[in-house]
Amino acid sequence: MKVLITGISGALGREVALTLDAAGHEVSGLDVRPWHDAPKTVALHRVDLRKRAAEDVFRHFRPEAVIHMATVTAFVASPDERDRINLGGTRAVFEYARAHGVKHVVFVGRHTFYGASSDLPLFHREDEPPMGISAFPELADLVAADLYAGSELWRYPELCTTVLRVCYTLGPRGHGTLAGYLRGRHVPTVFGFDPLFQFMHENDVAHAIGATLKARPRGVFNVAGPPALPLSVIIKQTGRKRAMLPDFAFEAMVGRFGLPALPVGAVEHIKYPVVVDPKAFNDATDFIARYDEVKTLAEFRQAFPV
Repeated sequence: MKVLITGISGALGREVALTLDAAGHEVSGLDVRPWHDAPKTVALHRVDLRKRAAEDVFRHFRPEAVIHMATVTAFVASPDERDRINLGGTRAVFEYARAHGVKHVVFVGRHTFYGASSDLPLFHREDEPPMGISAFPELADLVAADLYAGSELWRYPELCTTVLRVCYTLGPRGHGTLAGYLRGRHVPTVFGFDPLFQFMHENDVAHAIGATLKARPRGVFNVAGPPALPLSVIIKQTGRKRAMLPDFAFEAMVGRFGLPALPVGAVEHIKYPVVVDPKAFNDATDFIARYDEVKTLAEFRQAFPV
């Protein structure tokens, strides 16, 4: 199958590209960032997703499937840049896909779509709306991109659209929000709170996306791996030390004294769990995680010792 990956030069994009290439797919990618050691069998086009040159890639490569991973979080981009990349880029991908005969688009979103709050249910299913955006406005553009991708399901039913809401990732590449949060020796938490955190190995995310291409399920799906663990257990098993801060002091101290910098709204996600129910995805694709929580945490600890 001819597969085009947007955001291919990111850590997870590379993992997905290598997995699909090894499975025999013809893989091409779009990204403004370089990938210096990309396999010769993977074509990289260094263009902005919203420029005409990106549509030219669609026009000439004629992909059968597109995996859209070119989204960013508040940790790496300004609000204007996030809106341009997340919402503008997602809109462009679907426009190009419809114009150039793509049969299947996979939007790779995040389980943080649901938000975190004291009054939300522990387990989230796909039919729940986004909540908590007022407390974490930095998520707004990602939520908007997710909702836009989901709207394609009814606006253009002839295009197979799959929206994946993937939980946090961990592994030797150190990709993602949770990996960045755990990178230092001391991990800040809010005194009196120990929420469940859900994560899966980076390789398992790549295999889940591969399973999506094979099964072509149409709809919105939560994607997760091993059972969720208390944050305190994750911190201990990765060899870190827990720095418990009073709620009122958390915002003032993160980003200082060797603690990771976090957006203001992230405190809600440190206090309350965001745990998704992946049953619908597992049933639709027969996906089974290959890495349990013990091996996933051990590989991260080995790759990033403190």
